[in-house]
Amino acid sequence: MKTITFNQKQTSTIGLEFDELIPDKIYTWEEVDFLKYEVPVGNSRFPLSSYFDVEVSGNAETPEEVKIVINGDLTRVKYIGSEMTSGEIVANSSVDLHCGALMEGGTITVNGDAESYAGREMKGGILTIKGNTREFCGASYIGDWRGMTGGIIEVHGSAGKQLGECLTGGEIRVKGNADILAGIHMTKGLITIEGDVTRWPGGQMQGGNIVINGKLSRLLEGFVDAEIVLDPEVAGKTFSGKYIKYVGDIARNGKGNLYLDAEKNRNFLSENY
Repeated sequence: MKTITFNQKQTSTIGLEFDELIPDKIYTWEEVDFLKYEVPVGNSRFPLSSYFDVEVSGNAETPEEVKIVINGDLTRVKYIGSEMTSGEIVANSSVDLHCGALMEGGTITVNGDAESYAGREMKGGILTIKGNTREFCGASYIGDWRGMTGGIIEVHGSAGKQLGECLTGGEIRVKGNADILAGIHMTKGLITIEGDVTRWPGGQMQGGNIVINGKLSRLLEGFVDAEIVLDPEVAGKTFSGKYIKYVGDIARNGKGNLYLDAEKNRNFLSENY
């Protein structure tokens, strides 16, 4: 097992781009290699050693035997774990944009908040955010139609707008609340939100499943055929309790499923229930 520890000694007002510093690419590196490396900063490159001291211990024959630990104020460090396929990264701070973007395997743990586009177009692996994340978590990028296709994103706090936009696979779990339009344009996959949702989850969804265990502020008119289900099994998982199940979004001839905790969303129940 090899541990590579980045200890920050200086921050940058312009985001540092860490997409090249993943287990796949640096599993053979020693301290001297990091002293020679220049990290992208905007349109230029500067010595990594200006920003971080790097300690290397142990050995690795493959990327999966590497653990990267990043210490300091990482709020201007972007693309942490982007495109990684194996190994482990632990970021001991809140992080900047695109953490875990295009990730295919391995694990990332963020001991803080994550900026926008965390887990963007993720294909595999596990991304755990111990704090909150902003908009477009697990989503597609500008101009694309396909978001997250595999893997797991777990947010211990709350999520911003358009969580799981264009989701085509994988699973997103949010322990806190979610903002507007969670699961917009999704076709497959599972989104579970334990807290409250602002409004309009599943807009234009065509497939997949959304489970809301908190209170929903407003439901789109495109969700129909409401029925009460007990202990539903959704994507191989059993959810205990009474749920209101909707199908939609009919604006797109959608066949997605939206489940609302019935006790917390009594205002959506008709007199028949």
